[in-house]
Amino acid sequence: MGLVTYVVRRLLLLVPTMFGVTLLIFGLIQFFSPVERASLYVKDPRQMSSIESIIEKYHLNDPPYIQYIYWLNEVLHGNLGWSKSVNMPVAQAICEFLPATVELVIYSVPIIFVVGIWLGKISAVHKDTAIDHIVRAFAIIGWSLPTFWSAIILLAVFYGHLKIFPPERLSIEASLYVNSPSFIRYTRINTIDALLNGELWIFFDALRHLVLPVLNLTIVIVAILMRVVRSSMLEALSKTYVIAARAKGLSEKEVINKHAMRNAMIPAVTLAGALVAGMLTGLVITETVFNIPGIGRWAVNAAIQLDIPAVLGFALFASLVYVITNLVVDILYAYIDPRIRLR
Repeated sequence: MGLVTYVVRRLLLLVPTMFGVTLLIFGLIQFFSPVERASLYVKDPRQMSSIESIIEKYHLNDPPYIQYIYWLNEVLHGNLGWSKSVNMPVAQAICEFLPATVELVIYSVPIIFVVGIWLGKISAVHKDTAIDHIVRAFAIIGWSLPTFWSAIILLAVFYGHLKIFPPERLSIEASLYVNSPSFIRYTRINTIDALLNGELWIFFDALRHLVLPVLNLTIVIVAILMRVVRSSMLEALSKTYVIAARAKGLSEKEVINKHAMRNAMIPAVTLAGALVAGMLTGLVITETVFNIPGIGRWAVNAAIQLDIPAVLGFALFASLVYVITNLVVDILYAYIDPRIRLR
């Protein structure tokens, strides 16, 4: 089976998977009363004054399968209800808060992957040496650090004492300019929009505010990835094909990079997919400590305020992210190991 055929087959599987997700979420909705479910169809809070008409319009007193058809139709048209916690439609709230989280992911993930894979590889190659002990000590410390504690320490040192890397997304001056008519918001990702507007000072201001949250994420997540890569690499280096490659006279660099590393990447890719999906669906602690209005922080606040449409809308969004991430991971599997395409 070719790679293209494999990808097409995986894409087709997205439909029944998302269908199952919507059935599960809709099943949870049935635990609420018709009045509470009506809030899932509201596009404006003024509609809540005529709640009976909403119940009748969307057949909320009818059998569940009829309700599901009307609910799914609204979801497919982007109507996820009204979020009372932020006074806007849920779909708009997701578009409003997601860019801040995406910006953190854009700058964190490449560093995490490069550093985590590199450290895991050199630790396995130099097993039981000083290098291995140092890297493993770093991993243990990074893994053991509570995220909120490391975030507070970084903030206290670099902002409280050194005054160089502030929290939030932008300085007051940059924020005022970004929210003015002179600045066009293409993506709502500050660094990208700054470049598209040709405003380098905004770009560097946004970049300066990203340093601490990105560093905080890197410290913790690199430790997780490094341990998995090291373990997988040690297992790969003990395989017979690696021993055979060395016996053929291949250089150690070729043995490690072309043979052992490729096979050791399978568990790392699995973990990487889960990490990226987890980051995209919210970095609550990091966003809270550094005062970044991300989607995770919004979801938590919505849950605290019993904002049912927002919580269910976030659940749908998170499900979609995990499904797409798993698709990407499957495609990477097939690229790394062609034998997977035959399954």
